[in-house]
Amino acid sequence: MDLAEIWRVMRRRWYVLIPGLVITAALAAAVYFLVPVKYQSQSTVTLLNSEKATKAFDGNPFLSTQTSLTGMADALARNLNSDGAVADLKALGVTGTPEAKIADNALGPFMWLTVTGTDPAAVLTSDQIFTEYAEKRLKEFQTQQSVAPDAMIRMDTIVPPQQPEAQTKSRIQFLVMAGALGFVLSLVATFFVEARKRPRGPGRHRPDQAEEPGDGAGDGGGAGEAGPAADDSRDPSDTLQMKVHRPAAGAPAGPK
Repeated sequence: MDLAEIWRVMRRRWYVLIPGLVITAALAAAVYFLVPVKYQSQSTVTLLNSEKATKAFDGNPFLSTQTSLTGMADALARNLNSDGAVADLKALGVTGTPEAKIADNALGPFMWLTVTGTDPAAVLTSDQIFTEYAEKRLKEFQTQQSVAPDAMIRMDTIVPPQQPEAQTKSRIQFLVMAGALGFVLSLVATFFVEARKRPRGPGRHRPDQAEEPGDGAGDGGGAGEAGPAADDSRDPSDTLQMKVHRPAAGAPAGPK
């Protein structure tokens, strides 16, 4: 089936295709209004070496980074994503979904603290609470291990919580999926009705099947085909008598 035939079927069964497209448009509109827009705020923090470890560098913590700080950042991120930490954040008033992870392509112990939700103002406030909570959890870790205050790893905010940005990717994906699904189902229903409406049985003619000469009943083809069968059914003696009594070509006729 080529594109021209598909177009002819769609025009012929418009009463099936158009309602399907209308339902598809209504479904896409419902997705657009019912699926809320999500907003995301993110802050960037880094872990710094302790005051005791930076004395050799005149107290500059950025000159005394160690690989152990990256391991500590990974452990802290896992703890912040745990169920217990999420429950604590909700008790502190965090709405939306908080997430902590090591920053992509980071060359040091950098972390991203992200909050995603539907209310921009609440998302920004939640990310600020999340950033403060992360620093508090870092101190609690070390306090539980009886680490001296001057030997504790510190946290510093590199990028404060940013203004929430709309995340439209998921919403667009839902719209595309709803439109594509509705359009495909409309086409399937159109061609299903077309298949049901076509004639069936021995009286159905295919356009690619041409009639050959002699197939009709009134062109004498049937009599011609029945001739040899009729000759074969004759008595051999009758055929011999016809040959004997038939005058030869050019022979004089008998006396009248």
